[in-house]
Amino acid sequence: MTSPDLYFIKQQFTLGAYPALLSLTLPDDSSPDYIPSLLYKARAHLALGDNTSALALLPTDTENIALRAAAALARGEQGLETLRDLCVEIEGDDDSEEWEKETVQVLAATAFINAGEIEEALETLRSEGKIGDEPAALLSQVYLSLARPALAQKVLAPALKANPDALVLQLAESAISLVTGSQGTSGKSFLPYLLYHHSHLTGEPYAPALSFYNEQVANPSISSAALLVGRAVVRILRGELSAAQSDLEEAESILSRAKCEQGSSDMLAAMVVATGLSAKKGEADQLWSRLLQQYPSHPLVADIGAKELLFDECASKFEVPPRAVTVA
Repeated sequence: MTSPDLYFIKQQFTLGAYPALLSLTLPDDSSPDYIPSLLYKARAHLALGDNTSALALLPTDTENIALRAAAALARGEQGLETLRDLCVEIEGDDDSEEWEKETVQVLAATAFINAGEIEEALETLRSEGKIGDEPAALLSQVYLSLARPALAQKVLAPALKANPDALVLQLAESAISLVTGSQGTSGKSFLPYLLYHHSHLTGEPYAPALSFYNEQVANPSISSAALLVGRAVVRILRGELSAAQSDLEEAESILSRAKCEQGSSDMLAAMVVATGLSAKKGEADQLWSRLLQQYPSHPLVADIGAKELLFDECASKFEVPPRAVTVA
């Protein structure tokens, strides 16, 4: 049985309240909550791109497979082989708990995705038997990134049926709703999708996503910029640009108070989209310049950059025909 304190820590992590976890006071190391709490705190640092702080938190002499996996993820490409070994190790591991094995799967798959090894990530997350909640959620997101929403729904539907109250599954379902524009399983990055698929800005309900974010944003115990950015994306898709900008301004205020600039990349990218669609070209250009300067590797920047190169390549092959001469 998960303790109330650990449940709240897990809730904060799942809903993207990473700055709150950075200042988390860990329980005594004899407590059963110690290792999972330490793990969530380290993963919060990793989610914000602070691998050095994550490594500093994690013990170097631990036998715990989940903590070893987190340390390997923090080491980037240097940790890939360790993660591969851990994935093999958990297959015959009868001593570790199921949540620890699932954490190894998720962290290893995350590392493989970061390294561009998408097929390896898929193989790591797939299972012949029941897939855990977090592995199922991540697997569905990988399928979404491959433009395979039907497979994402196929993975998520049985997990949701078995555990409909799991926040991580509800969050994944809301992502499917954003991509399909419909009812999710019940019926990156999405920012490039927003820019190039304006035909979806027609008041579609995006029911699971809207319901999920409204409910979670209303939770007084959670202060999460990520939730507000998520709801802003839903509102952009619904054409509610003013409301979306209000959410993004509130998200910026949360991050500013927390002095956590690392978590602002998606917020800034969403601001670019919202202001651009609001015909505020000058403001959108300024925000785009900030995004380029502060987060040059953001998926939106990479996507736009690739399209600019493609346009230039096509333009270089186009020859302007001679001007027509009028014959008297």
